[in-house]
Amino acid sequence: MKHILVVTDDPKTCETIRTSFRGEGKVRSAPNAEACVDACRKDRFDYLFVDLDQLPDLAQAGAAEETGPDGGAAPEAGPESLFNGALQRIWQLQPSAEVVVMAPTDRIRQAVSAVKAGAANYLTYPLNRDEVKYVTDSIRESLLAQEELDYLRGRFWRSDILQMIQTANPLMRHVYSQVRTVAPTRSTVLLVGETGTGKSMLARLVHRHSNRAELPFISVHCGAVPETLLESELFGHERGAFTGAVTRKLGKFELARGGTIFLDEVGTMAPASQIKLLQVLQEKTFQRVGGQEEIESDVRILAASNMNLKTMVETGLFRSDLYFRLNVFPIELPPLRERREDIPLLVDVFLKDVNRFGRKGIHYVHPQVMEAFRRYAWPGNIRELQNLIERAYILEKTSVLTPGSFPAELIGAPAAPAAAAARNGAGMPTLAEVRNRAAREAEALHLKELLSQHRGRINATARAAGVTPRQIHKLLTRHGIRKEDYR
Repeated sequence: MKHILVVTDDPKTCETIRTSFRGEGKVRSAPNAEACVDACRKDRFDYLFVDLDQLPDLAQAGAAEETGPDGGAAPEAGPESLFNGALQRIWQLQPSAEVVVMAPTDRIRQAVSAVKAGAANYLTYPLNRDEVKYVTDSIRESLLAQEELDYLRGRFWRSDILQMIQTANPLMRHVYSQVRTVAPTRSTVLLVGETGTGKSMLARLVHRHSNRAELPFISVHCGAVPETLLESELFGHERGAFTGAVTRKLGKFELARGGTIFLDEVGTMAPASQIKLLQVLQEKTFQRVGGQEEIESDVRILAASNMNLKTMVETGLFRSDLYFRLNVFPIELPPLRERREDIPLLVDVFLKDVNRFGRKGIHYVHPQVMEAFRRYAWPGNIRELQNLIERAYILEKTSVLTPGSFPAELIGAPAAPAAAAARNGAGMPTLAEVRNRAAREAEALHLKELLSQHRGRINATARAAGVTPRQIHKLLTRHGIRKEDYR
């Protein structure tokens, strides 16, 4: 339950705040600065709603206590210094309290000065219950975000990756909590998620916060190595083991000795390679291709897959014993469409990255672009967002990333033609045109989401949409959507 103190001599204001927190908080009132100081000495408060006119008296109370009874009058101070003195007096008594200043509309400038001095926010008279709730809720959310950031800045996280792990999403907070838990251990970790969700980054995060951080981190994309060469890539080969093996080659498991090996897209491994990987997990030894020597394996294994390995086990495409060995500590990364609140944070990170190599000094994104980002289905997830930012940075001619630097299908339907705007005589589209445009945008967005869910498969998308595959093909043509982008 919240504990609130209202510092004002206006009963109506007190009643408005009291009704705003009915059932959620305990509200007390203090008619003046003296009563406020007395209440703060006796009880703890989460929020103080203070009338702007009470701040000078609070500042004088603080100055009087600092100088003592014989210290003489405090020198006259400017507004910001005065507000700072009043807030410092409150925080001496209530270190964790959040202060909201209440002011008439014609004194907003002074209220803003109080916020600059440290107040959490301000409200204008006459108070509105919804505004009171909104302000306190926003303060609470800000505090939670700051607590989360402080948590992430704890000794566990290395300072050079703090920007990378910022998040406002509960699912990602859980992911980072799992990383904190498993990183210091020796356990095998299986990272699961769609392509482009950041599995490789998370694997590096686990390694960098393990006790193997100073030793090698070796990454192998199992799907990018031909099936006939994967075993040699992982475990090495002896000279003459096969045609072209003119020298001995050390495999990734030997190169990663003492450190971490990351097997990306492990679901693409052939049965023969699966058996050999299982041997490493079970016996901690392996042999080079064409060799007889048993080599000890002292590596931590991190694996990742954008496929459902459990389903692959059920269909016989992946060994069940290997799956259970890899699935010791699974971490599932949410797709970008399920963490849209992180898009502004990610955009900021990617803009800083491209500005390190470019000289344009572009640090902001046009609001229309950000709104399009929030609507978009993101089939390519974080990787797609990063690529779009880099492409737009190259194309942009202004100091802000504008809609013109992004693909038309991302931004949405173009503006109404000039002729249509002229028909209504005000330079604005007609209501019918607005409706039609909104319907087209909603149809395209829904189609993209269905394609993303079904990985670009037309028949499955058609069934989910309740139409025929032929109609889906027509809709793809109409909206300029490529099914290949969702596979």
